[in-house]
Amino acid sequence: MNIYEKLAELNITLPPVAIPAAAYVPFVQTGNLVFLSGHIAKKDGKPWVGQLGKTMGTEEGKAAARAIAIDLMGTLHAAVGDLNRVTRIVKLMSLVNSTGDFTEQHLVTNGASELIGQVFADKGAHARSAFGVAQIPMGACVEIELIAELA
Repeated sequence: MNIYEKLAELNITLPPVAIPAAAYVPFVQTGNLVFLSGHIAKKDGKPWVGQLGKTMGTEEGKAAARAIAIDLMGTLHAAVGDLNRVTRIVKLMSLVNSTGDFTEQHLVTNGASELIGQVFADKGAHARSAFGVAQIPMGACVEIELIAELA
């Protein structure tokens, strides 16, 4: 099954590339690697604001990370023209806006990792880092960046 058939099966429509909020570009390709800038969680088109361990729980954070994965795939599609060219999702790096005593950043990030795995199958198995941070731009609850390898 190709990537677009899998997205349709999951009832996922890829969004257009978001306009950067500062002085950066949404993606850079060098050789056969594509680096996607960090994408913040959005809900109803606005930053999904919250702090894990204070105003949000792990399951809501996981839903936010899943939403980011959809945005990342939209940007990746714009960057490469055809998601079927992706030979590997190499790495995700996740920043979770969380209190000092919140320790489930890895579970929040699973929201993105699990969806990437569903969509890309074996090509979606990736390395990953998940960090708790004191704040994310615009008060967003989660920010994730992605590196992919192309054929």
